[in-house]
Amino acid sequence: MQTVLTKNRTWIWAIAAIVAASSCTTKNVSKTTGQGYNNPKWGGFANPKYKGQETGPGLVLVEGGSFTMGSTEKDLQFDNNNAERTVTVNSFYMDEAEVSNLQYREYVYWLMRTYVSYPEVYQRALPDSLCWRSKLAYNEPFVEYYFRHPSYKDYPVVGVNWGQAAEFAQWRTERVNEMILDREGVVKFDVVTDNNDDNTFHTRTYLAGQYDFIKKGKKPLKDFSKKKKKDQKRFKVLMEDGIMLPEYRLPTEAEWEYAAQANVGEVTFNNIDQKKIYGWTDYTIRIKEEHEKDRGKIRLNAMVGKGDLGGVAGGPLNDGGFVPTPVFSYWPNSYGLYNMEGNVAEWTMDVYRPLSQEDFDAFMPFRGNVYKTLVLDQYGVIEQKDSLGRLLYRDVTERENVNRRNYKKADNIGFKDEENYNNGDMTYEYGATSLVNNKARVYKGASWNDRIYWASPGTRRFLDEKQSQSNIGFRCAMIRIGSPVGNGKKKYNNLPSSGVDKKTKRRR
Repeated sequence: MQTVLTKNRTWIWAIAAIVAASSCTTKNVSKTTGQGYNNPKWGGFANPKYKGQETGPGLVLVEGGSFTMGSTEKDLQFDNNNAERTVTVNSFYMDEAEVSNLQYREYVYWLMRTYVSYPEVYQRALPDSLCWRSKLAYNEPFVEYYFRHPSYKDYPVVGVNWGQAAEFAQWRTERVNEMILDREGVVKFDVVTDNNDDNTFHTRTYLAGQYDFIKKGKKPLKDFSKKKKKDQKRFKVLMEDGIMLPEYRLPTEAEWEYAAQANVGEVTFNNIDQKKIYGWTDYTIRIKEEHEKDRGKIRLNAMVGKGDLGGVAGGPLNDGGFVPTPVFSYWPNSYGLYNMEGNVAEWTMDVYRPLSQEDFDAFMPFRGNVYKTLVLDQYGVIEQKDSLGRLLYRDVTERENVNRRNYKKADNIGFKDEENYNNGDMTYEYGATSLVNNKARVYKGASWNDRIYWASPGTRRFLDEKQSQSNIGFRCAMIRIGSPVGNGKKKYNNLPSSGVDKKTKRRR
């Protein structure tokens, strides 16, 4: 009897081993053709292992979803520009805190050291310290010290216009991807000697194969199209390898508002039980729970009352912030984001329109699309780069999109505008009847110099993209690619690829 059981177990183990081996091999076999992936015999089509998008420096994951965008407070300004509407945003990453003076000084230092032949690049990126001046206030010390003195290095950078903030985000993309390639050992960088003038790393230029100065690292990738192993060393990283990160950028207005509302913890059975006025679950700006050690403290840096920006000495101070405070002051919201309500207001990507909420798409709402394409020569080859080593882009034309249904022309900023009907195009009559034009960008949130009203996430204001103020800063965002809930977590209602529910064993 014992012999029979032993033989049965042996057969079971053998069958299990065969099944396991077959399951392992099928992972590298095409379900389309049955031919092998990563196999020189079948042409070497690569299917690299991919664990998911890593979290970039300074970012936290904001799981996407639907929410009611728009007013959560009375429309005290009577602008009627934030009507409520349900929209959905994809999961994305956002900076844990506002970009600080130290971070921005690192950026301008890099520009000064790198673009030696183009000093105007450095000059163009400097924040406007004169934004602190006021005709009826003595703010000269902040003009002199706020940006460069180490006392303020952890304070949010201000005096940065929309264009400068967008350029910072692009620069950050290149430096992070440069670091990742060097960290993985595929490419070796020496930024002191490599980066100068047009000989700098740009992600899109690199992916387009336009670099010949890149040094090979010690850990090459494999090119499975080559049969001999000595020929398989590949130092060129492709988009399909999933090593580099997507672009850092400014958040859209919808993303910023979604992150500021922070409805995590307010959801029951796919419903948001309570729409909050602010980013916390309360109707006041003070902590009032009796068991809290911080009871009575103010949750944000804003103007608490008329002329009261910081409180009475010895009081203690109500928020302690006469001007901006360090970017990690106060308490983070449910997503782990600091100062979404106060400290400084923040730029978003969107072009401002009073009726944005009525015109938006339901998914990933945004106004400001201008579609571009690479500049190519007559043979379809990349024609040239600009003086800083970046690829050149041009606006798409209606002629090349004649058979396209989702868009025709490049500039879609004014789509659905009805202020002025001119030759079949609905546009604003810029500069004649309104300050609202294609250069007006949305900024959100309250600042150290604003009343509490602006701390409500649904409020919105605008400013010309070339202007800056002492109460406006910014933070960066990045799209989440792939699973919306992050790496290593259960996805899509616990359904495996077979579509069979693990608990009920029934196919859905």
